[in-house]
Amino acid sequence: MDTVGTVVGALPRPGLRERKKQRTRDALVRAALDLIATRGYDGTTVDDIAAAVDVSQRTFFRYFASKEEVALFVPRLAEQQIAEAVRARPRDEAPLEALRRAVLDSWDAINEAVGRLVPVELHMRVYRVIESTPALLAAHLRRSAELEEELAGIIAEREGLDVDTDPRPRILVAAFGGVIRVAERRWSAGDDLSTEALRELMRTCLDHVGPALATNWRTDASLNRHNET
Repeated sequence: MDTVGTVVGALPRPGLRERKKQRTRDALVRAALDLIATRGYDGTTVDDIAAAVDVSQRTFFRYFASKEEVALFVPRLAEQQIAEAVRARPRDEAPLEALRRAVLDSWDAINEAVGRLVPVELHMRVYRVIESTPALLAAHLRRSAELEEELAGIIAEREGLDVDTDPRPRILVAAFGGVIRVAERRWSAGDDLSTEALRELMRTCLDHVGPALATNWRTDASLNRHNET
């Protein structure tokens, strides 16, 4: 299901003033990401971003509260799409499968939404900067915790549970979030920065969740060696 197309198609066309504001916002995002990818986060200032778009610093702050907010704007967009994709999953799916399919099945739609704002390749380069910049990574992880809480609420509502009395939605989403982080770290440390490489890493890691939690990790040979000692 193309959740991006569904959401976008349902919205009325914005007026001229709103379209102008959106163009300015999008230009600020593109300029910020291009500068951050080239100079690094610490080497980029709000004044640099504003100058690249030929607007004032005051105009920048009408759209974004900080340099951190504009740097993380695209990941937030992707997270919103994931939350909507989870809401749209069939009710008869098991919760873990609903989370897994929401990420993997909506991957192309998420990239489409990102690509309408900035080149996907630029987004992926900045994503690596986020992973290697402590201040940005800390902010990203804080927002990821907020997303996990939102997803836990969605799962609880799907299953007819009270998220504050039944711990299972939060436990599941915390495990799911940990898997995503493992995939992100492995991708960031690798040589292939393509979206396909990240998707395949996520698919592989998500496919390991069930076996990792429910099966014995030791082979018969390793068990025999352990027993011999």
